[in-house]
Amino acid sequence: MKEKCIVISGSSSGIGAALARRLAGKVGSMVLHARSARESLDSVAADVEKAGTRTAAILCDLADGGSAEKIIELAADKFGRIDGLVANAGFPLMKSFSEGEASDIEYAFRANLFSFFEFAKCAHPYLKQAQSGRLIALGSFTAHVFRTDLRSFPMSAASKGGLETAVRSVALAMCKDGITVNCVVPGFIWKEKGTRDGLSEEELIEVSSRIPLGRPGYPDEVAAVIEFFLSEESNYVTGQCLHVNGGLT
Repeated sequence: MKEKCIVISGSSSGIGAALARRLAGKVGSMVLHARSARESLDSVAADVEKAGTRTAAILCDLADGGSAEKIIELAADKFGRIDGLVANAGFPLMKSFSEGEASDIEYAFRANLFSFFEFAKCAHPYLKQAQSGRLIALGSFTAHVFRTDLRSFPMSAASKGGLETAVRSVALAMCKDGITVNCVVPGFIWKEKGTRDGLSEEELIEVSSRIPLGRPGYPDEVAAVIEFFLSEESNYVTGQCLHVNGGLT
């Protein structure tokens, strides 16, 4: 993978940051993205460059049309190729059904689903040229787990469910070009302190007893699965959704 260029959205913290650091020194270049966390994004980029991988970084909100295209253009202009794209950026909306409004659902679909299609469309020519291109989306347990003893996310769950359907559809469309398209679906995952989206540390500790393996996952455990999908070892895997959730049902 030494010559490859990998694009990772949402890479200032959490799974995206863990993946960037995991790939550092293994790939030639990376494009890193965050919505607004410039300081954190620069810190990740510095770690990656220290390991010998060139980086380019960009801030933008993927809910805004054209943002995914800007990220792809940056990769093409800076490095001239895209071998793998990880559409990791996404979030759960914390509002309950009674609190939420139609605008919340629209924002979730734009950020979590519409941006994936924009990524796929804009990156397709480069992934095709790579001959073994990789497109990976990050889903969420919130589209699968509906229990009275766990918090639900009614304003954003449908957008993540739609994302899984999109992965299967895009995988079928791109298979003739040798591009694999897969989805990694995390469960409850530890967050860095100060991360705005998702459950607090206290909430994650409280929910641990309801996870079969007895704890939330670590970002690097999800990043390891993403790395597999980026590697040549996954050549015969496409259109799949792999859950990394400690047995959560």
